[in-house]
Amino acid sequence: MPLRPALATAVGAALLLLVAAPSAPADSDKTTEAEKAVTESVTVDAPARLAADGNVTVSGTYRCADSKGPTFVSSSIGQKASSNRYAIGGTVAECDGKVHRWENKSKPAPSTLKRGKADVEATIVELRPMEGLGGLPLPHFHAALKKNVTLSKA
Repeated sequence: MPLRPALATAVGAALLLLVAAPSAPADSDKTTEAEKAVTESVTVDAPARLAADGNVTVSGTYRCADSKGPTFVSSSIGQKASSNRYAIGGTVAECDGKVHRWENKSKPAPSTLKRGKADVEATIVELRPMEGLGGLPLPHFHAALKKNVTLSKA
């Protein structure tokens, strides 16, 4: 079997196992869940903004610590009138234990978003290299929040 298909199969299997396996802290993680809750958080500002050209802006604050790989604040928005969720960009996060601002902008297409009630999900995601998988980066979630907001005119 050629190397690329074999590698793709291995990566796919590893990701499938990651999704199927229950999450548990690794023995090397020295912070407890209570300590993590204090040092890692994400907030969402209300309202979110919808511009006339369809661009959506969401923002808030985040705090994270001890990242070993590239880390981002990702966000998405949805409304009850639709089952669709729209990704609204990503911001590179600095995980130094301090509170930082984040702001993501995007023009979802096709979009059915209208001004009014909406919910925003914000997540701090790190692509952490896994030693047992040859350094393959897998997602590690530092903090997440789902918040009801008003999508208002920008």
